[in-house]
Amino acid sequence: MKDHSVDHTINLEHEQEQEQDSLHRILVPDVRDLPLTPPSAIESNFVSYFAPDFTKPGHDQYVYRHANGLCVIGLARTHVAFKDTSGITAVDFNVGKSDRSGIKVTGKRKKNAQHFESNSALCKVNTDDASYIVRCCVKGSLLEVNDRLIKQPGLLNSSADREGYIAIIMPKPADWLKVKGSLLGLEEYKKLREC
Repeated sequence: MKDHSVDHTINLEHEQEQEQDSLHRILVPDVRDLPLTPPSAIESNFVSYFAPDFTKPGHDQYVYRHANGLCVIGLARTHVAFKDTSGITAVDFNVGKSDRSGIKVTGKRKKNAQHFESNSALCKVNTDDASYIVRCCVKGSLLEVNDRLIKQPGLLNSSADREGYIAIIMPKPADWLKVKGSLLGLEEYKKLREC
């Protein structure tokens, strides 16, 4: 007569091994299936949108939207300012009626945040030959400007899509839905600019 408890133990061990194998396949992917380069933090954490020719031809800007609703605004690689051989030489946040770099937002409710329309000026970027106004692209509260650009305007030339961002804006959900339709997704933008 066979001992059923031994059979049961063997079956349990076999099931556990199968579970571990399937868990291992999920957690440890096959190296051949991995991309050659890992996705950047921007690709992983943000959805990329673009505003081509924003208010003027060649004034392409990006809007990286995070899942929490915040939008990072900056100059797209195809912006006309990058076509100047000297690149961007200066950034001035003193536009409109106030110096945008003087804004200090505090607390959970973002006290002191200024509200801007999508076509409001954020800053002026200068090259040796011209100057260009960078605009908000989305209606919302200005939470932060990248004041590193004042002392290091070259960040725009070397990494406009990362350390060279211009500002962070928090739009209201309803305002975001209105503006989202006017922006292009990454693939649409690449087709438009063929880059």
